[in-house]
Amino acid sequence: MIKAKIYGACGYGGVGMIELLIGHPKAEIVKLIDLENTGMPISSVYRHLTGFCEIKIVSPEDDDPADGCGNSVFFATPDGVAMRQAGKYFKNGYKIVDYSGDFRFSSLNGYAAYAKRIGRPASHAAPDLLEHAVYGLTELNRPAISRSNLVGNPGCFAIVTILAFAPLVKEKAIDIKRLICDAKTGVSGAGKKPSPAFHYPARYENMNPYKTGMHQHCIEIENQLSIIAGSECLITLNTQVVPLTRGIMVCAYGQLDEGWRLTRVYDLYKDFYKNERFLRILPPDQPPSSMDVRGGNFCLMSVYIDARTGTCIVLGQIDNLVKGQAGSALQNMNLMHGLDESLGLYRPSMVP
Repeated sequence: MIKAKIYGACGYGGVGMIELLIGHPKAEIVKLIDLENTGMPISSVYRHLTGFCEIKIVSPEDDDPADGCGNSVFFATPDGVAMRQAGKYFKNGYKIVDYSGDFRFSSLNGYAAYAKRIGRPASHAAPDLLEHAVYGLTELNRPAISRSNLVGNPGCFAIVTILAFAPLVKEKAIDIKRLICDAKTGVSGAGKKPSPAFHYPARYENMNPYKTGMHQHCIEIENQLSIIAGSECLITLNTQVVPLTRGIMVCAYGQLDEGWRLTRVYDLYKDFYKNERFLRILPPDQPPSSMDVRGGNFCLMSVYIDARTGTCIVLGQIDNLVKGQAGSALQNMNLMHGLDESLGLYRPSMVP
């Protein structure tokens, strides 16, 4: 039984986890923790939870890991929070899933490269925990996740980009030094806090690139793809914000080796992901759309080949707040508790 505490309960990642756990047959929310709205029931912050979750929000100082009421904690918090708070839960036997980049790397060097991209110090507040951290891309790291008590949930762009390249990289069918990914995200990817750049007039009928060639998820993408390939992978990642509430679409490009045709690539992907409940490979003439995955924990992909240039194109879609965040976190926590990873998650996406 998952007895969950949720840090950052009032953000999009936190409320997303609440929504999932409400319908989970083997999970219970025992505490909601946030710096804001303390003393208020979560239903007064998100009225759609009225009658489903009325738990009052408490501050971090008011939670005791040794209180005996929980066994799991989700950190739906920005970078730097989990590394300062996770240790006391780890020592008390909790299973921990962190949404941020604090525990996506098992070494200080790996974390330092990531921290540099986001302008944070290279030092880590809990370096002793890094050796226990496991990268939480369920489809590719299932055995290690199931044995771990500390999982770093992948970044939203990283999830779909790694899944898009993994079969070709493992097969060494493309030039792994020249991977390219063009990725678009909805506005909710920036989180709940308002800012001038995400004010309605700035976003309506507007799309723009950001962190061009410098997005922090590039570090974990290269790290994980290099593990899969057995040698260094390099990627150019270009990210953009589009006037959409939720969703991520990636167009992943790789230069194919000779001898690869569309049917062979399609069969490779179908076979590679044949046992995955949340990953679906569509026929080449059926490209995935954001509506196919909205509100669901699915990743949909299709593959193409530009025969003229010898380029393989992989199109992928996820909901950035579910598969890209809370859904993957719950998928991981299910595994960590020895449960069916689809519990609380296997339901269709929302249309329209």
